[in-house]
Amino acid sequence: MKVAVGSDHAGYPAKLKAIGVLRQLGCEIDDVGTHSAEASCDYPDFAVEVARRVAGKRADRGVLCCGTGIGMSIAANKVPGVRAALCYNDFTTEMARRHNDANILCLGARTLDDRAIEDIVRRFLRTPFDGGRHSRRLKKIADIQRCP
Repeated sequence: MKVAVGSDHAGYPAKLKAIGVLRQLGCEIDDVGTHSAEASCDYPDFAVEVARRVAGKRADRGVLCCGTGIGMSIAANKVPGVRAALCYNDFTTEMARRHNDANILCLGARTLDDRAIEDIVRRFLRTPFDGGRHSRRLKKIADIQRCP
């Protein structure tokens, strides 16, 4: 599985932790940056790059990290075809995949410890989409994205 990853300066440590887990799981990593926690940068730049790669099928999934994960999720969800979910525990991660077929995981570096990041990334990659009635709902979301 190919996973595009990105972060701003605040999310950089969480991105490194996520990359470590993704490598353990055998994923191919496409790191769009940032590559340091030192210089301030703007999260929308990285969110849109990961989102475009996922929506364009150049990556199977995405992981985005910023201070809280909120900004990344808002920015990524502006790209049609993206279902970015801000996850903060096992339950939200499992539901994001099972019910919403989330294709981008958003994490908050300032809200999660290393163990939580590891667990959430693993669950995000391993949890399938349930389909069924949830597919109907995702179609409605896709329809909204096509509205002028």
